[in-house]
Amino acid sequence: MKAKTREMAAESALTARDAAVKAAKAKEEADVTAREAAAVVLRLFDNDAELVSELLGVPAEELEREAKPVTAARAKEIIESLRARAERPRTPRTRKPRADAANSATSDAPNPVVTADGSRADAA
Repeated sequence: MKAKTREMAAESALTARDAAVKAAKAKEEADVTAREAAAVVLRLFDNDAELVSELLGVPAEELEREAKPVTAARAKEIIESLRARAERPRTPRTRKPRADAANSATSDAPNPVVTADGSRADAA
């Protein structure tokens, strides 16, 4: 019994450690993405930190601090990839008809209508 408890505790510790390592890696990736995004937006707005601060609701000092470690070359690279994505033609997606819409269209019962006060009324 004691050996089984120890085994379960060790397994639990390894699982928790693995989860912590994954979370730390995800946090670091998110931090890098946030820093790069701050650098890119500042660069696109001609380094007008006050304007970007107002638009995003983030203090200008924080934006500048986040953007500082990002190299100009990396910011340009991200901007170029954004421009390339923006220039690609968007392919329209075909919408599949909703199953409940198809069923209700063939039904003889009138569709319920919700009135302005939130109550329901039958469609005339």
